[in-house]
Amino acid sequence: MSETKKFMYINRRPPYGTVYPLEGLEVVLIGAAFEQDVCMAFISDGVFQLKQGQDTIESGMKNFSPTYRALGDYEVTRIYVERESLEERGLTEADLMPLTWEDEDDDWAEKPSIQIVSRTQLSDLLEEQDVVFNF
Repeated sequence: MSETKKFMYINRRPPYGTVYPLEGLEVVLIGAAFEQDVCMAFISDGVFQLKQGQDTIESGMKNFSPTYRALGDYEVTRIYVERESLEERGLTEADLMPLTWEDEDDDWAEKPSIQIVSRTQLSDLLEEQDVVFNF
């Protein structure tokens, strides 16, 4: 029996203007549906992908940000956001969507998916991964 590989998907682009953020999210959901050990990291302008209250009406683009709420249903429970990237963009954890998952081992308690980590912590997490994808 083979060992489960760890996959990290790094999101570094703003949510709109390119196809990468939406395609990255779709790839994560597909991988998770096939029971891969999946986690996500948001750095640089990628932190804007998780910002609450996104409004795309004037741009004419579809707002796909509500799809992030489905991650917990796909057992994507580790979402890392780089603290320095938030600070450099004038954001705090309170500006981010409240993404959660239900822990069946804890009587289905709802738990936060987002973890704010330093650049050093994120670097350590990257070292633990078998596969890293950049979007």
